Amino acid sequence: MSEEQSPTSTQKRRTLDLCREYLMPARVAAWENLGVPLVIGRREGYRIWDVDGHELLDLHLNGGTFNLGHLHPELVEVLRADLENLDIGNHHFPSRARGELAERLARLTPGDLHYSVFVPSGSEANDLAIRVARRATGRRKTVALEAAFHGRSGLTAAAGRDDMAKYFLADYPGEFVQVPFNDLAAMESALASGEVAGVLMETMPATYGFAVPGDGYLRGVKELCERFGSLYIADEVQTGLGRTGHLWGVEGWGVEPDILVTGKGLSGGLYPMAAVVMTRKVGAWLSDQGWAYVSTFGGAELGCRVASRVLDICSRTDVLASVRHTAARVAKGLAELRSRHPFLIGVRQRGVVIGLETAADLGGMQLSRALYRRGVWAMFSGFAPSVLQFKVGLLVDDAYCDLLLERLDAALGDVEKEIA
Repeated sequence: MSEEQSPTSTQKRRTLDLCREYLMPARVAAWENLGVPLVIGRREGYRIWDVDGHELLDLHLNGGTFNLGHLHPELVEVLRADLENLDIGNHHFPSRARGELAERLARLTPGDLHYSVFVPSGSEANDLAIRVARRATGRRKTVALEAAFHGRSGLTAAAGRDDMAKYFLADYPGEFVQVPFNDLAAMESALASGEVAGVLMETMPATYGFAVPGDGYLRGVKELCERFGSLYIADEVQTGLGRTGHLWGVEGWGVEPDILVTGKGLSGGLYPMAAVVMTRKVGAWLSDQGWAYVSTFGGAELGCRVASRVLDICSRTDVLASVRHTAARVAKGLAELRSRHPFLIGVRQRGVVIGLETAADLGGMQLSRALYRRGVWAMFSGFAPSVLQFKVGLLVDDAYCDLLLERLDAALGDVEKEIA
């Protein structure tokens, strides 16, 4: 039987056709135009396989959802074991699983963070964080970075780059202010009116290619928040849970937020989980009005069990030490590649949060396609397509890093030949 007639190729065509017709026509077309007609089949650890058998090292991790890899055995066992006794649960009533996860978050987050509210996604968590800041301060305005992405549901689409909010006529220009990254003077100007409830800050703006904050920038933003009575909201959806070499990215810059948002990796890649973690003062509304915010699927008991184990794993001393070891090994390899490849002009890095700067406006897309052909899936940055997001997993070993660097070397050579 020819490959064109094989069950695998038939399955792939059927999947692409279904999704083109009923689900995501523009996305299917975009991936096919890029030369990445990926339909994920098998997945294990930090590898995925297209249904046609094409193996890929996963450097996308779905934004960090798979920080601990696909189908991590310890997490799968937790989910399987708890399925004997638990389900989603009832969000109206106390729950041991939710209570224990909330206690872990209070203990493991920086500063005086105490209360948690659980929701199914980082976007919903950021949306709630904006509302909480408004309730706590009595103000309506939110400041975010021009280059930021906090989600596309509800209020989050209007924060940061708001093109998709405008697309759905859901932008609120009088209530959301965008300022440039790494510009304290612009931040001070935005806060000086005393009308801003909260500053929603991605610790390293992911969709902008993981730009690294300048020395003193995040602390400076926190000090401005304190001066003008605004709350500092740390969006740790992509930089939290060990990725920077600290459990939370803001810890590396000495910032204690008023609100911290986590998601993606908190799920373990197995059960949708996100959280808004607040100080007692900010979360005082929870004592005043217990039903001010409810989510049927937020804090599903099965998800809380998985998330609790995720926190246990990510906070282990040996895991964080391994992240720092991997970061150093990859940094050394990238420096060597940069010395030989003119297409790679810069490396943004904090732990295993990495952005590769290229010499072309769409270089991140070009490199993403070349890597796909060489057996690596890494996503270009949507707001800065010259930069490739290079998200290495927390638990990779040296052999994986060496293979990754070998394939990156080949892909860089492919791109340089194409543009020569």
